[in-house]
Amino acid sequence: MLKTFRIGGVHAPENKLSTGEKSLILPVPGQVVIPLSQHAGAPAKPVVAKGDEVKVGTLIAEATKHISANIHSSVSGVVAKIEDLIDVSGYKKTAIVIDVKEDIWEENILREETGIIAQTQYDQLSPQEIIEKIKQAGISGMGGAMFPLHVKLTPPPEYKIEVLIINGAECEPYLTADHVLMLEKGNEILTGVQILMKACNVSRACIGIENNKQDAIKHLSKLASNHKGIEIVPLKPRYPQGGEKQLIDAIIGRQVPEGALPFSIGAIVLNIGTVFAAYEAIVKNKPLIERIVTVTGNHLPHPCNLWVRIGTPIRHLIEYAGGMPEDTGKIVGGGPMMGRALLDDSIPVNKGTSGVLLISAFESHRKPARNCIRCSRCVNICCMGLEPNYFISAAEFKEWDLMKQHHVLNCIECGSCSYICPANRPILDYIKLGKSEIRKQN
Repeated sequence: MLKTFRIGGVHAPENKLSTGEKSLILPVPGQVVIPLSQHAGAPAKPVVAKGDEVKVGTLIAEATKHISANIHSSVSGVVAKIEDLIDVSGYKKTAIVIDVKEDIWEENILREETGIIAQTQYDQLSPQEIIEKIKQAGISGMGGAMFPLHVKLTPPPEYKIEVLIINGAECEPYLTADHVLMLEKGNEILTGVQILMKACNVSRACIGIENNKQDAIKHLSKLASNHKGIEIVPLKPRYPQGGEKQLIDAIIGRQVPEGALPFSIGAIVLNIGTVFAAYEAIVKNKPLIERIVTVTGNHLPHPCNLWVRIGTPIRHLIEYAGGMPEDTGKIVGGGPMMGRALLDDSIPVNKGTSGVLLISAFESHRKPARNCIRCSRCVNICCMGLEPNYFISAAEFKEWDLMKQHHVLNCIECGSCSYICPANRPILDYIKLGKSEIRKQN
């Protein structure tokens, strides 16, 4: 019997249009816009100025606080300007704009696959040295939260980490970037898992993959036989299985207490893309300067998975996939459930951009909201055991304390309640509003 989490969840139409498509390399654009706030925590501080020449992999901004991350140039060229520009959040944030010239890389970055170097290099590093290299490379979570990896790998000393859990579920509809990464970079991912197991001082790692990716399960299971302590765990397809708490529940049957983090029950959860980036940082001295992105949509000519340099404007990805359909009503950064609608196609790819989804005007049109019919569907599918119907009523009357009493801060904003509501109530919008107001009060 396939494993899954205990309560709630939905199974939306998968629409994995780019499944089976091999990854492609997107040509480097003429200019990139690299935001300094593309990770959780404090923005990085520029260490370059207008007119400076940079190479691929050059450090251009340093972490300013404990929860922050270094940022490197994804191209070689000249810094054109440093100014506030709109990013995926819809707000203006500081970014470094670089005009691209020749594709010249920093000399210490290895650009050839060298398995022998991979084995000897990480074996010779201590856990502290591994974490330091990851910190210098600016690795952040690539599943959406963008939490700096070096921070996640250093939990408080009173907690003992017992298992490393790798998220290969990719339960969000339309997205296939992690799927193709597991198929094409299996050996590198498993080596990355072993490196991170050493960094965490654990002897067990589990890679959770939903059962709709049979080829990835078989491929990694075969490779894992050569890697001690790594288990491939098939999962029942169910959204939002990629959430940390849901994945932990599904794989090891433990529940993270309210207000706590995974390390409190002995687990660290990482995304497949994050593991691959850590592998490249340790083995190749390669900072996080590119990532794989799914470009998709029901009317897009050529849905695909592209290797994209960080800072590339979204329009270049869309053009490579055949151009924007005339009936496009919305561009979403990420998937349809948890992704954000983007202001326009000039928004740059950042470390957490897993997908670009084009939704037609008909699909993106919101149906009129009606009165709640008390069907309790939102309650039944809530994976956190909450009562979303209370939240929308409380928010309408600005009863923020009532929302807090009903544990709204535990909501992971998966959007299942809004998706399932037959009355088309914008439940998640009100939840986000309530959480924002509560945090302001706090």
